[in-house]
Amino acid sequence: MKFKLVPEAPDTVAFVADAQAAVPLVPGSEDDCCARLMRRLGLRSRDVARTWLTFLRALDLADETEDGFKRLRADPTPAYLREQFLTGVYGAGDVADALLAADAEGKSDPDRESDPDEANGLAADEAFAAFVDRVPNWERYRTDDWESVWRERVERHLAWFVLLDLAERRGDAYVATDRLRDLRERASEDADG
Repeated sequence: MKFKLVPEAPDTVAFVADAQAAVPLVPGSEDDCCARLMRRLGLRSRDVARTWLTFLRALDLADETEDGFKRLRADPTPAYLREQFLTGVYGAGDVADALLAADAEGKSDPDRESDPDEANGLAADEAFAAFVDRVPNWERYRTDDWESVWRERVERHLAWFVLLDLAERRGDAYVATDRLRDLRERASEDADG
């Protein structure tokens, strides 16, 4: 199962480990877990804490059981988080593919004046345009402002890509890193074989 909620990217990857540590090992209610996240991480609201709790589930760092939410004993290393982000967060793979397609398109464009070895960037609006068809229909009817909700999610994906060294930000554009290329190639090989 993939999860849609993505919090704002923190300043460091270590924040994810702190968030995971705030979830109890012994299952607790959503209210208790959100209160712990707010208290330990200084989150500004219960909604932000709930988003983090859902996001930790997407990263396979927390789980929801019949008795409540509990911390899983996975080690949130950067390599682990990269893999889990791409496989557990709804749309992350699509945004990754859009970054890679922009990179490939830029390298193959003969009219391009810049260095052909230099990657072509993708602006956040372009990433959203590449992703918009993947927004579930029921989400489109859930709110009148669904485009801004999903545009913000795509922007958060991109910020997480930068934090996890899957992309670099160059001005207003994002460029895929070799790490992202390697991860997607490996995932493609695993799916084929």
